[in-house]
Amino acid sequence: MPTCAADASDADLQRVNLTDAKLYKAILQRTNLSDANLSRIDASQADLCGANLRMANLSDANLTGAHLRNANLTAAVMHGAKLGGADLTNACLAEATLYGADLRGAILRGANLRGATLRETDFQGADLRGASLQEAALIHTNLKGAKLSGCRIYGTAVWHVLVDDTTQQNDLLITPEESDRALMASAYDTRVTVESLEMGQLVHLLLRDKIRTMLETVGQKGVLLLGRFSDGRIQVLERLKHALRERKWIPIVFDFDKLEKSDFTETVRTLAGLSHFVIADITSPRSIGLELQATVPEFMIPFVPIIEVDDDTSPEDVPAMFGDLWLKHREWMLEPLAYRSLDELIASLDDQIINPTEARFRELVARKGEKMPLRRITAPVRAATPPRD
Repeated sequence: MPTCAADASDADLQRVNLTDAKLYKAILQRTNLSDANLSRIDASQADLCGANLRMANLSDANLTGAHLRNANLTAAVMHGAKLGGADLTNACLAEATLYGADLRGAILRGANLRGATLRETDFQGADLRGASLQEAALIHTNLKGAKLSGCRIYGTAVWHVLVDDTTQQNDLLITPEESDRALMASAYDTRVTVESLEMGQLVHLLLRDKIRTMLETVGQKGVLLLGRFSDGRIQVLERLKHALRERKWIPIVFDFDKLEKSDFTETVRTLAGLSHFVIADITSPRSIGLELQATVPEFMIPFVPIIEVDDDTSPEDVPAMFGDLWLKHREWMLEPLAYRSLDELIASLDDQIINPTEARFRELVARKGEKMPLRRITAPVRAATPPRD
C-alpha cells in the first residue's frame, strides 16, 4: 500500500492517488491535495491544518481525531468517511458530500457547511456552534447531543433530523448573510433567531408570507384521498389523482397500507382539516372507518364515501358505522357513491363528486357565518289579581 512521508507540509500533491495509503499521524499542514484520490486512506490523528482538499475524494477515509482546522474541503466527496473527534474548526466544507459520514464528537465551530449534503450524517455530540448550515441538506441526520447554537440555517432543508433534549439549538440565525441580502426582498432587514431547526423553517415562511398563501391554496384546492390501495385498489388512487390534477385540484394521498405504525388518526385529522373536501374509498373499510369516525364529526367539510359494487350489492352491505356517521352528520357527509367500474367513477367525477361537494361546501360556509339567535321567553303575561277588600 502507498505511504507518505511523515512530514509533507506545504507540498504540492494535487491530483495524487493515495488510495489506501497509511498516513497515521502524518504532518500535512497546508499541503495541496486538491482533486486527490484519498479514498480509504488511514489519516487518523494526521495534521491537515490549512490543507487544500478541494474536490478531493475522501470516501471511506479514516480521519478519526485528525486536525483539519482551516482546511479547505470545498466540494470534497466524503461518503462514509470517519471523522469522529476530528477538529474542523473554521474548515470550509461548502458543497461537500458527507453522505453517511461519522462526525461524532467532531469540532466544527465556525465551519462552513453551506450547500453540503448531510444525509444520514452522524453528528452525535459534535460541536457546530457558529457553523454555517445555509442551504445544506439535513435528511435523517443524527444531531443528538450536538451543539448548534449560533448556526446559520437560512435555506437549510430539514427532514427527519434526530435531536434529543441534549441538542443545543438556541439562537439559530435564519437570516441570510449580508452578501445574499441584496439579491432578495427586504424581509430580512434585521437579525432573526429561533430555537430549533424546524421552527426556523416555519418562521422563514411566516416572514416571507408564504404559509398563509399555502394554506389558502390547499384549503381552496386540496382534496384528501383516503383508502387502502392494496388488492387492486391502487388503480382507484392513480386514476383519481390524475383526474383531479387535470381539473386543477391538489390531491393529497393517504394510503393506510404504506404505514407501519397503527395509530395515525392525528395525521388524518391534520390533513382533513387542511382540505377542501375528502374522498374516502370504503370498498375495503378496514381501519378507514375508525379514521372517519375520528374526523367526520370534527370538520365541517364535505366527505364523499365511494364504494365499488356489483348487481347484488345493497345498502345493507355498507358497514353500519358509515350509516351512523351519515345519520349524524349528513349536512357534510354525502351519501356513499356506488360505482360499478373505475371508468364509470371517473366519468361521473364532475357531476357526482365535484359539483355536489362544491355546492355543499358553499352551504357549509354560509352556515358557519350564521349568528346564533337568542330565544326569549314569550309566555303570556297574566292579568294582575285585584286586591281583596
